[in-house]
Amino acid sequence: MAAAINLTIGGASVAGLASFDVIDPATGKVAGLCPAATAAEVDSAVAAAGAAFATWQTRPDAERKAACHAIADVLERHAEELAQLLTLEQGKPLNGLGSRYELQGAIGWARYTADLDLPIEILQDDAQARIELHRRPLGVVASITPWNWPLMIAIWHIVPAIRTGNTVVIKPSPYTPLSTLRMVELLREVLPSGVLNAIAGPDDLGPLLTGHPGVAKVIFTGSTATGKKVMTNAADTLKRLTLELGGNDAGIVLPDADPDAIAEGLFWGAFINNGQTCAALKRLYVHDSIYEGVAAALLRVAAGVTVGPGRDEASILGPVQNRMQRDRVAGLVDQARAAGARILTGGERPGGDGYFYPITLIADATDGMSVVDQEQFGPVLPIIRYSDVEQAIASANASESGLGGSIWSSNLTLARELAQRLECGTAWINKHGAIQPNAPFGGIKSSGIGVEFARQGLEEYTTIQVVHQ
Repeated sequence: MAAAINLTIGGASVAGLASFDVIDPATGKVAGLCPAATAAEVDSAVAAAGAAFATWQTRPDAERKAACHAIADVLERHAEELAQLLTLEQGKPLNGLGSRYELQGAIGWARYTADLDLPIEILQDDAQARIELHRRPLGVVASITPWNWPLMIAIWHIVPAIRTGNTVVIKPSPYTPLSTLRMVELLREVLPSGVLNAIAGPDDLGPLLTGHPGVAKVIFTGSTATGKKVMTNAADTLKRLTLELGGNDAGIVLPDADPDAIAEGLFWGAFINNGQTCAALKRLYVHDSIYEGVAAALLRVAAGVTVGPGRDEASILGPVQNRMQRDRVAGLVDQARAAGARILTGGERPGGDGYFYPITLIADATDGMSVVDQEQFGPVLPIIRYSDVEQAIASANASESGLGGSIWSSNLTLARELAQRLECGTAWINKHGAIQPNAPFGGIKSSGIGVEFARQGLEEYTTIQVVHQ
């Protein structure tokens, strides 16, 4: 069981008046206890962040940049400790694209973001006037993070906020709070008191933050349904918002693609983090002429992937993070089977403890099946047959989601042309889900508002002030 981990409010460790269980998804048993913040502690955290903002916003840019590099240094020193704790509560393997990978991603994003600048822009400088555009911090930023990539997404929220002179109150998912609370405990050594605060508790704690009058901006990563509630709660005080919401990303394989050459990329585009990634490949449209070849190539990749407890160094994929999500995934597969889909592999809940579900490839899936029309967010990939690429593009774009999409082809000119017709925030060619800190990332339609990463993402933590002289 994890050692005691506390809330952080105003630079102090706060044990909380109550606690709740955090479950290890590999066993279904209690992994540790997490303190549950009260409404009064939410107010205290926001007040501490507000008090810290008064001075943090005035600190020299070089000092804020150095603080963000110091965050990366702390993550590097404690990477293994945090990875072990992350695997304990999230379930993902330590190896491969698991917890150690997530920590390295967090470190890389922190360092890249630390070195971003938002210099003064000169809009006019002549005999008539000098007009400058300045970027100013907003105030207290409320960060609400999900359970799929808890630490990396926390860094995506925290570092740009601090880099631009804001202060932060972060609330992690109640499924995976321990690693985030521990990370913030460690970061206290390199940040002034109140610049970064961490609270935890059930989901009903979120509205206390998103509607709080002391909060200037909310950044939320999670489901579209919850994102709409965040937007509603933030409306009365006209908070700035960045919402990275659900996706139901489509990939389209053209008839000239080589099944064996693309199989590995397709598989990990879909099954990274056990499919529990917003921008994972969740619907695969394959031309009739190579349909069976692509399905067979995916089966061969799946056969070489070991699913097991995340703390087993041999595991490549772990369990689904929580029972509710595992049951939802299983239900979607059962519905597809009943509707006539062909289960190529997986599709049955294993016995034993924990929330495991096997890698599941579904052939003969069709639009209209729930497993196609809804985001599964688990280790499942429906494969849909098409004969006309216009039909495939129309199906891909018919979704209310618009996070990512991909085209797979040996004809790069055609692939680029089709990629630009996909209705999504990011389109990939012969890959899926690849994100990096120098490229803005965000969704359209019901997949979100605003972007993260790069200069454009940094700007979302600021407001514009134009100075005329």
